[in-house]
Formats: sequence, C-alpha cells, structure tokens
Amino acid sequence: MSTTTAPRTTGNPWLMLALATLGFAVNFWAWALISPLGALYLKQGADSPLGLLSQSEVALMVAVPVLVGSLGRIIVGALTDRFGGRVMFPIVSGATIVPVLFLAFFALDSYSLMLFGGFFLGIAGTAFAVGVPFVNAWFPPEKRGLAVGIFGAGMGGTAISALTTVPLSENLGRTAPFLITAAVLAVYAVVAWLVMRDAPGRVAPTTSLGTRLAANARLPITWQACVLYAVAFGGYVAFSVFLPTYLKTAHGLEPADAANRMAGFVVVAVVMRPIGGWLSDRLGSIPVLSTSFAVVTACAAIAAQNPPVTSADGSNLTLGTGAFLVMAAALGAGSGATFALIAHSTEPARVGGVTGLVGAAGGLGGFVPPLLMGWLYGQTESYAVGLWLLAVTAGLTLVLTLVVVRRTAAASAATVAA
Repeated sequence: MSTTTAPRTTGNPWLMLALATLGFAVNFWAWALISPLGALYLKQGADSPLGLLSQSEVALMVAVPVLVGSLGRIIVGALTDRFGGRVMFPIVSGATIVPVLFLAFFALDSYSLMLFGGFFLGIAGTAFAVGVPFVNAWFPPEKRGLAVGIFGAGMGGTAISALTTVPLSENLGRTAPFLITAAVLAVYAVVAWLVMRDAPGRVAPTTSLGTRLAANARLPITWQACVLYAVAFGGYVAFSVFLPTYLKTAHGLEPADAANRMAGFVVVAVVMRPIGGWLSDRLGSIPVLSTSFAVVTACAAIAAQNPPVTSADGSNLTLGTGAFLVMAAALGAGSGATFALIAHSTEPARVGGVTGLVGAAGGLGGFVPPLLMGWLYGQTESYAVGLWLLAVTAGLTLVLTLVVVRRTAAASAATVAA
C-alpha cells in the first residue's frame, strides 16, 4: 500500500489521549440524546408530544442514529488514515451540532422529523473511527491495548445523556439537553483544532479510498474482528439505547429510574473497557475475549428468565440487576480486547480503515437488537426470546474466538512484527 510520512509534530501522548477520549465522550453524549426520551414517551402515551407510539416505533426512533453512525465509520475511518485525527475530530464534532439543533427547534413534536434528525445525529457516532487510529499512532505496541481501551471509555458519554436528558427536559424545557450538548460540541471542536496534533511520523496512505477499503476488507482479521465487535460493542450499544424502554415495559420502572439504571450499566462497561485493553496487553486478547463471551452467554441466559430487577420494596439489587451489571462488565472488556487485537495485528497505516469497518459492524450489531426486541415484544409480550438469541450468539462467538480468531491473530501479529 502506497504511503507518505506526515510532517513531524510535537505533543504529549497522554494529553492527546485525553483530548481524544473527551471528544469521543462528547460526541457519544450527542449520539445518545434520543434514547432516554423513548421511555418517557412510552410513559406519557397519547399525551406525549409525538402521540401514542408502539414499541417498534420507539425502537426505530432510538436505533436510527446507531445505524448511520455505524455505516459512517467506514468512510470516516479511512478519511482519518488520510487526513489525521487533528482534522477529523473538529469536523465530526462541528457537523454534529447541526442535527442537534435541528432536533431542538424543529423535530420534538414530529415523529417523522425525529427520525430525520436522528439520521443525521448518527454523524456523532463516527467519532469512534477517528479516535482509534489517532490514539494508536501515539503509543508503542506494548501500550496500545491500554491506550485504545482508555479512549474507548469515552463511550461513557451515553451515560451523561442517560442521566441528564430526562431531568433537563422536565425541569428546564424540552430543548435544554440539545442546546447544552450543542454548546459543548462547539467548545470541544475549537479546542481540538487548536490543541490536537497528529503523532510524529504518522504514515498517511496515498492510494484511493476505494482501494484502501477493499484491501482492508480482505484482511482475515478485519471480518473476524467485525464479528467479535458486533457482539461485544453491539450488545453494549443495544442495551444502552433500549434498556430504558425494556426496564419501563418489563419491570414497570419510572423513566428517570430506568435511565439511571441504564447509566449504571454504561458506567460498568466504560470502566471495564480499558481494563480489557490492559489485560490484553499482558495476557493476550484471546483469553480476555473468550472469558467475556462466556460471561455474556451465561448472563443473557439468566436475564432471559426475566428475574425482577428490584426486590419487592424496590430497594435491593437482585439476580436481574446482577446479571445485567456482570454482562455490562463482560461487554466492556470484550470491546476493549477487540481493539487491542486490532492494534496488535494490523499495520499502523491500516488501523483507521480496519477500525472503520469493525466499528461499523459494532454499531450495526447495536442497531438490529432494539428493533428485534421491540418486534418480538409486540408478538409475544416478552423479551425472553431476544435475550435467548443473545445468549446463543455470544456462545457461537466464543467458539469462533477459540477456533478461528486465535490462529488468525497469531499469524497477523507475526506478519506485523516482521
């Protein structure tokens, strides 16, 4: 693959990592703005600004940004390889302001406009494909798992949305969460443009975008990591957008309580993501991934039994809450380990392109389950089938990891080292 070396720049790797993680968090905050409103609209029923919505309509509304953010990562990841994170972070953050303001001023009383605005809100989800190659280039191979894992903790931006969107809407007005998020995005875009620097000696490819996408897609590690991330990160995204609706419908929780519990799920996953990357640096990615998928299989099977999320008095943690929190830890660790695997098994100049493809798979893995769960609930009035499908999928992914990915990772790492 034809490449050129970017001009040398100066900068502190840990400062660059902090700025990238902050940018990821801010953009994910914006990306998840619609999700907490789903449970609120279900509670309000016909009195909601959008009228009486079905489970499937709510699921589609919260899932549309996930779809666009996922597919957009393919292009944005390749563009980051070419132009660098110092250019792409401000562009993505600035572009996200437009759909956020559109939702605030034009879409809150129209379901069709919510879908339209949510489509373009997906731009925020592409920030992930900017940050991974940007961070990867700043650190040596033995620290990339930890560094990319720390960056991945920026997915905690969804927790900010979960904790603030409903309270701000109820206390300061429906536009408040959107206006605040737009302001934060604007400040970050300016700071990123002024302070961020690409890594010294960053190699920029000179071949065409299509050529690079085709070459990256042909790598065995790419499609295998796509499957791993579709389950690990896709599971996280699916629950982060649909868990408030699930808790409201299946367990009768108030929207604010459901959003707070979803935030707890997110925080656990966020904390475990860098730990998964750190463990992968020391133990290898395969053991971490295998353990993660085994735990997800068990927890999804437990959750499928529909145990209560709270006790009779609504105060104590029970089997249901425990299953979801342990599952969150496994999904977070598995997400971190997947990109540690990529960092250790992919040429640095291709990390952005591979990240875009794998990130797209992860986002698509989060797009389908909410729609499927909403449809299955409409047919059966139960979420058990969807959770059993998750258990089976995680179990099959565990087998893939042990049988196929293990061999590919060893061969790819040897090639990169050579």
